[in-house]
Amino acid sequence: MAAKGSFFHHFKSKEALAVAAADYWSEMTNAFFAAAPYQHHVDPLDRVLGYIDFRKGLLIGKLPEFTCLVGTMVQEAYETGPDIRDACGASITGHAAKVAEDIAAAVKLYGLDPDWTAESLGLHTQAVLQGAFILAKATGSAAVAAASVDHLRRYIEILFQSSPKKREYA
Repeated sequence: MAAKGSFFHHFKSKEALAVAAADYWSEMTNAFFAAAPYQHHVDPLDRVLGYIDFRKGLLIGKLPEFTCLVGTMVQEAYETGPDIRDACGASITGHAAKVAEDIAAAVKLYGLDPDWTAESLGLHTQAVLQGAFILAKATGSAAVAAASVDHLRRYIEILFQSSPKKREYA
C-alpha cells in the first residue's frame, strides 16, 4: 500500500483523482468509439443507428464491464463535487455532441425540418443509455438495458420515417 504522501504527490485531493479518472475515461472511450465499425458507414443515419446497435452489443458481461464510469460518478458527486460533476458532464455531453454531428448530417441528407435539434437528440441518446445502465444496476440484468436501447433505436427510426427522401428500415 502506498503512503499517503505518494497519493498527494500525484493528486492535490481525492476530487482531483476523480477528475483525472473522468478525463482518462473520456480519452479512452473517445478513442474506442472513434475506431468502432459503425464509423465506416457513409450514410450518417446508418452511423447513428450503428452507434446504437454498437452500444447494445456492449451489454455483455458483468454490470461494471458495460456501464459508464462518468455516469456513475456524476450521480454520486453532482452536488458535493462540482469539479467531478463538470468533468463527468464534459465527458457525457462531449460524447453526445459527436452523435449529434451525425444526427445533423442525417437531418440534412434526409431533408427533414424537425421541431427538435440534433444536439437535443444527441443528449437524449445519452440520457436513454445512462438510464438504461441505472435500470440494469437496479434489476441486476442487462436485458432491461437492451430493451431501452431497442426503444431508442425505434424512436430514431420513427423520427426519420417522415423524410421526403424515402428510406427502407431493417
